[in-house]
This record gives sequence, structure tokens and C-alpha cells, in this order.
Amino acid sequence: MSVEVDLLLQEAKESIEAAQNYRSELQQRLNGLNQARKQVRGSAGQAREALRRHFMELQAAAGRLLAERLDALLAEVDAIEADSIKPLDDCQSLIEHGVGQADELLREGEAALRCGLGEKEDKLGSFTKKAMHIQLDSLPEVPALVDVPSVSAQLDDSLLGLLRERVSHHGSVSSHPPVQIEELQERPGGVLVRWCKVDEDFTPADYRLQYRRSGSGGSQYEDAYIGRECEFLVLHLDPHTEHQFRVCARGEGRTEWSPWSVPQAGYTTLTPHEWRPGTEGYILSSRRNIALRNDACQARCPVLYSNSPTYFCGQTLTFKISAAGPLDRRDSLGVCIDSEQQEESLQRDRAVCISTSGAVFVNGKEMTNQLPAVSVGSSVTFDMEVVNLLPAPSGGGGGGGRLQLSDGCSFKLRVTIGSGNREVVFDWLVEQAVDCLYFGCSFAHSGWKVLVF
Repeated sequence: MSVEVDLLLQEAKESIEAAQNYRSELQQRLNGLNQARKQVRGSAGQAREALRRHFMELQAAAGRLLAERLDALLAEVDAIEADSIKPLDDCQSLIEHGVGQADELLREGEAALRCGLGEKEDKLGSFTKKAMHIQLDSLPEVPALVDVPSVSAQLDDSLLGLLRERVSHHGSVSSHPPVQIEELQERPGGVLVRWCKVDEDFTPADYRLQYRRSGSGGSQYEDAYIGRECEFLVLHLDPHTEHQFRVCARGEGRTEWSPWSVPQAGYTTLTPHEWRPGTEGYILSSRRNIALRNDACQARCPVLYSNSPTYFCGQTLTFKISAAGPLDRRDSLGVCIDSEQQEESLQRDRAVCISTSGAVFVNGKEMTNQLPAVSVGSSVTFDMEVVNLLPAPSGGGGGGGRLQLSDGCSFKLRVTIGSGNREVVFDWLVEQAVDCLYFGCSFAHSGWKVLVF
């Protein structure tokens, strides 16, 4: 009987645990539904507000434009009227002056006819002289109606039709943005953002990526990239700090940007790559990710290493050349197991590298494969993966893409070096236990400037 009770108790406990898990899963789905509902209602509210604000601004702007055009046309009417009335006013003044002279002459003539015989001769003589002086046969010319302006307004009723046509197609509403972020990958000191087009009818000309720090104290979004590529590495991010990323696009032949994608949160746990400070012959940027070979140590070809072994297998290490100096056979960019200060080049044992001429070296030996020469604008990438990793010693743990190698054993790392539009792939034999790798560069002459990420 006790065995049956124990079995029932066990089944009851399992059922209770299953019910708890089931309730937890359902609660998570409810939270997901709440987030989805919040996104739908929140985005719909924002869309309504954007539409109202935009059309109110259009109405105000259209009213201002129409008022300005009306004022300009009325001013033209005023100017035509003023220019046309002035000569008519001048002519009227001349005629009115003549009428006044004629009235005065008539009064004098009538007075001369009424005067006595003793004064008549003098009065009539004076009147006759005055009449001759006035030139009663000279009349001013009055312009014909066809010769003076007749002001009119020409108004094209097609404007309303054109406006109706443009307004009826102005603006659009969509349930989903045309592009969405599809992947966020952490990189040393940054996040690689990849996005894709989700609207088949949309033809993008450019993409625009923005990011900002998450949380209540987060900053405003700022541009990280504008261009045609569908991925971008956002650098200079503080590790373990969440950031929000969003992307939009601009269609072919359009000037306006599409709606933003749904923001995605991402962060990096990886320490940013940094060059080692204090190496003679090199000047570093404030973030220590850019190194400039200066005029010091011209007699030597010092190697500049990373500040610590921050490159792990499974990552992509990139060197970007932003300035170049004279070539030298000792110049090199690459990775190594240790950081030997006395070396003058990475073309040595326990290192793989590429020279500025494009030659590839493995443990100091040049390969037959050749890559394009390194110059201004070149990007050189290193990718590594474990080929035949043996089980780690008892008690050892793996993960995170790090190498876990047993002492006394040989292991292969498959190395891919890319430069320009070409790459070489080879296996590098590693004969000691390593957890991470250094990176480095060496330049014999000044003028070389390299960014690492």
C-alpha cells in the first residue's frame, strides 16, 4: 500500500510541476501578447498623431501660399491701375484747365458785348487778343477705350483638379515597415547589425541605421550608417550596456525615408580590441583602436601588439588601412600566440600574417598563395575555427568560442585570410594550449595608419 501511495505522491508532484511549468509558459505568452497589443496600439496612436500633424502643417502651409499668391496678384492689379490712371488724370487736369479758361473767356466776351459804346472798342479788342492767345481750335487728345488697360484676372480651374489628384495619393499607411532587423551579433566593443527587406514591392535605394542607449537615461537616436549595404558593425559601444537599433530605407527615386523598423535591443559582452600603449614608433588614438606609425625607430621595424589577447576563435578580426607609407618586406598584419617584444616582424614562429605586398606567412614561412597588396582603403580579415579539437582535460570547461587545448597535443586551426576580393584558407598547427590570441602589426616606415575591430 505504501508503494502505491509513493507512486501517487510522485505522480502528483510531477503533475504539480507540469502545471506550474504550463502556467509559467502561458503567463509568458500572455506577456508576449500584451507586448504585441501595446505595439499595435502604440504604433497606431503614433501614426494617427503623425498624420494629423502632417496634414495640419500642410493646411497651414497651403493657406500661407495661397494668401501670398493672392497678395502678389492684387499688388499687380494695383500697379497696373496706378500706372494707367496717371496719364488719364493728367489729361483730365488739362481739359479741366481748358474748360476754366473757356468759361472765363465767355464771361469776358459777354461783358464786352454789354458795355457802352465808349468802352466797347477797347473791351472787344482785349477779348479778341485773349481768345487768339488761348488757341480755341486746339483740343487735347483723349485715348480710345481700346488703347487703355482693361484689367482682368485669369484663373486656371485645373489647379483644383491637380491638387485633388496629388492629395488623393499623398501619404500612405502600412501595417509593417518595408525593412526589419533580422540579426544582432556581438563583436568586440560593438554589435554587428544585419537587416533585410520584407516588402517585395519596395525597391530600396539606401538604408539608414540608427542606435541609442536603452533605459530611462537613454540618449536620442543617432545615425550609424547610410548606404546600400544590408549590414553594419556599430563600434565604440560599452560592454554589457544595452542599446536599441532601428533601420529604415529610401525607395528608388524618392527623397523621403520609410517608417522605422521595430527597434531591437542588443549589447556586447566582448572587450573592444585595443593596441598596446607605450610601444615605441607608434601613436594611438584615444580609444586605442587606431595606430599610426610615426618617424621614431626608423632603423627598426617594431611590432605593435594588442593590449591583451582579445581575439577568440569563431570571431572575425578586421584591419582597415586608412593611410599608407613606403612598402617593406618586413611589414605585416596578423595574429599570434604570444607577444615577443624583441621581434621585428610578425613573419615568425607561432604567428600567421599577411605582408603589405600580399604575401601570406605561417610560422615565418611564406605560402605560395598570394593576396592583393595592402594599400589605402584595404580591409584585411582573419577568421579561425577549430578543426580537430581533442577533449579538454578533466575539470576543464569550454564555450564562448574559445580554444581548449590539451598540453602536449597538436591541433589544427583553419585560418581564412581575406584581402580585397580574394581569400586564402589553410590549416595552422598549434602545439600548445591557448585560450586566446594576440593580434599585431609591424611597419618599417612611417605613414601607415591602421584601425582594428
